Amino acid sequence: MIKSMTGFGRTTMEESGKSITIEIRTLNSKQLDLNTRIAPLFRNNENEIRALISHELERGKIDFTLTIDKNAAPTASINPELARSYYEALTALSKELENPVVSDIFMQVLRMPDVISTPQEDLSEDLWNAVMNAVRQTCRQVNDFRVAEGEVLAKDFEKRIRLIRDMIDEVTPFEENRIASLRAKFDKNIAELESKVQFDPNRMEQEIFFYIEKLDITEEKVRLRKHCDYFLETMAEPQANGKKLGFIVQECGREINTLGSKSNDFNIQQIVVRMKDELEKLKEQLANIL
Repeated sequence: MIKSMTGFGRTTMEESGKSITIEIRTLNSKQLDLNTRIAPLFRNNENEIRALISHELERGKIDFTLTIDKNAAPTASINPELARSYYEALTALSKELENPVVSDIFMQVLRMPDVISTPQEDLSEDLWNAVMNAVRQTCRQVNDFRVAEGEVLAKDFEKRIRLIRDMIDEVTPFEENRIASLRAKFDKNIAELESKVQFDPNRMEQEIFFYIEKLDITEEKVRLRKHCDYFLETMAEPQANGKKLGFIVQECGREINTLGSKSNDFNIQQIVVRMKDELEKLKEQLANIL
């Protein structure tokens, strides 16, 4: 199965009088790169959230956001006795020092320690369980998005790998003509040398045979075809195999390069260039799958 690393999921829930929003965005990355922005109420449980996300989404550049609606935030309280004490002390000090600078002492008082406080809220077990379920639900949305994107990529992969496999058959006619023309060239050169140089015909024939055998590309064609078939088989497996497909494409590249270096024929080299072009497009897209 082809699964893209690009995904998106969003879940909004109402629980314990709070409106909570969970959002996950993913992009391609070789490793797990998880960035989180979590509301203070859940910050102590960040490790559990990270563990769940890494298990569900495996890898990629992942941005996770968990927010609580500000309207649901606890109401701040003011300590009037402490504020009055600060105000009286600051006012008296200002008069004593004959402070010429006009300042708003009341605003200064509000900034003093413990004048304004927000009650510390405890995270209930029910709320935590509800949030974790919502995180799982959001991860499922991301995975569904990834699968849908992967189906589009799979069609492109199959198209390109089949093109490469079909190009192997295009090589065959040129391969046969190449050997025949090469043999004719050798025979012509030998005929010209016979009147000028003494040589062992059997040894010459043997050397020509070895030379032509080194230029034979049958083995490369067979291996390349098998790699293409293996690529298609791996695509059809139920689990995501992005890294494995990348290794297969590397092996395809080796066979195509060897085929090009041994071809010694302009027409075959043109086909090899087309193969490389399709293979590079495959590599670019493979960087985007899980």
